[in-house]
Amino acid sequence: MTIRHHPDFASLMCCAAGSQPDAFAAVIASHLSVCADCRAEVSRMQEIGVALFDALAPADVDAAAPVIAMRAGEAEMGSAVDESVTATAREAPAGDVPLPLVSVLGARLDDLPWRWSAPGIWTHPVPLSENAGGELLMIKVGPGKEMPAHGHDGQELTIILRGAYTDTIGRFGVGDVADLDSDTEHTPVACATEGCICLVARDGKLRFKGPVARLLQPLIGL
Repeated sequence: MTIRHHPDFASLMCCAAGSQPDAFAAVIASHLSVCADCRAEVSRMQEIGVALFDALAPADVDAAAPVIAMRAGEAEMGSAVDESVTATAREAPAGDVPLPLVSVLGARLDDLPWRWSAPGIWTHPVPLSENAGGELLMIKVGPGKEMPAHGHDGQELTIILRGAYTDTIGRFGVGDVADLDSDTEHTPVACATEGCICLVARDGKLRFKGPVARLLQPLIGL
């Protein structure tokens, strides 16, 4: 697997700080499970955060225990990123679902209860905890099929799990992440032979360019 597209620096920083909404954290965790470079970068960011925390002057508080526990947890996390991924890999069942999502989705993408959304497009919502931030969605696009031209109302974070797609930004294959914001407009086209299966996190709806796609949007769930 050759990964060419990684999350933005800001997204990795949010991961290191533990401040990402659940949906986006799921995509980042899925990418970290296959990308050693980004695991190392997140670990480095966590080490920097711990060092900055250590440099803070102590403050007088009535209950220091929660702060001490948080500090200990950050240090432990910073030193255990690679080890935890490796241990999970040894225990995970064979399949093509990212390791962090196996407990929620099962191990095989083909076993998901896909919902037909439009010709050549199927979706499957991924359940999140109550009051979780963002929306998490599996999208499957048939070989050679084209997603309608669209922009985004907010941030969208996508990891490719099978196949590939191509747009004006480039080609995105397995493990690649598309980290997009409201300034991005594109028309993804799925691989002609394998199609494409993606895990998508977003905090806003798509802005379809065509009138037909806009009219059907409430029905297709995109």
